[in-house]
Amino acid sequence: MTVPAKRTPDERFAGLPGWPWAPQYTQHAGLRVHHIDEGPRDAPATVLCLHGNPSWGYLYRHMIPVFLQAGLRVVVPDLIGFGRSDKPADEAAHTFDLHRGMLLGFVERLDLRNILLVCQDWGGIFGLTLPMAAPERWTRLLVMNTALATGTLTEGFRQWRAYSNSQPDLAVGRLLQRGKRDMSAAEVAAYDAPFPDASCKAALRAFPNLVPDGADAPGAALAREAAGFWQQRWTGDSFMAVGMQDPVLGPPAMQALRAVIRGCPPPLEVAEGGHFVQEWGAPIARAALAHFKLV
Repeated sequence: MTVPAKRTPDERFAGLPGWPWAPQYTQHAGLRVHHIDEGPRDAPATVLCLHGNPSWGYLYRHMIPVFLQAGLRVVVPDLIGFGRSDKPADEAAHTFDLHRGMLLGFVERLDLRNILLVCQDWGGIFGLTLPMAAPERWTRLLVMNTALATGTLTEGFRQWRAYSNSQPDLAVGRLLQRGKRDMSAAEVAAYDAPFPDASCKAALRAFPNLVPDGADAPGAALAREAAGFWQQRWTGDSFMAVGMQDPVLGPPAMQALRAVIRGCPPPLEVAEGGHFVQEWGAPIARAALAHFKLV
């Protein structure tokens, strides 16, 4: 059954600063899913960058050039409901299983291997549950300001959820700019580009309420299983960067996550960085590549 969805006009993505890459598309559940795929197919690693809410692949524009300059393949999908991907208009269409299933299918469809998973926010909430499904595909992890959503909510997240639920037409670009004051007007507009009006923002309204808020909530058991994977079965290399100004998934949350990831070294602390720490992403990418010996 096809899910009714909106599709943002292509012209809204024309000429975005720092985003020269050509769009590519796959399908999932009858929905068009956008991604970029740059760099050599025989690269020493494939970098898979997963964004969260309410951003899109554009969030990685400072990191992608660093990865490409190192000779890596870089793949950046937009979650369903975000970026250039189709946007189901019904908030109820957005489920944990839909979005995780899309990512699992995406990795298989593109047959991605030797993956360096780069994730933040929902990119980690979903992304950190992926490697246990096919451990042979994943070799490295760069994790930033995220969590394993096992069913316990912090007070900071509850406050964010209450705010989000009060904003049916969330001003995305302005929200991102609050954390990065020197963001240009054109960059602010690029974050707003996927969402011409509130009817395109069902995912933005749904996602805060998808975070598991109890042990039996959808996704919570998967997150607990994933915690066991990262603690006991993960044999890859890891690097963590923390935006220290993040009030929701900042240092305490990341310290808890680090304790779960086997062999994860002390984090790179980005003193001025907020929740969307990829806005300070170039030095993070360079530090991670040096740690992984991919430069």
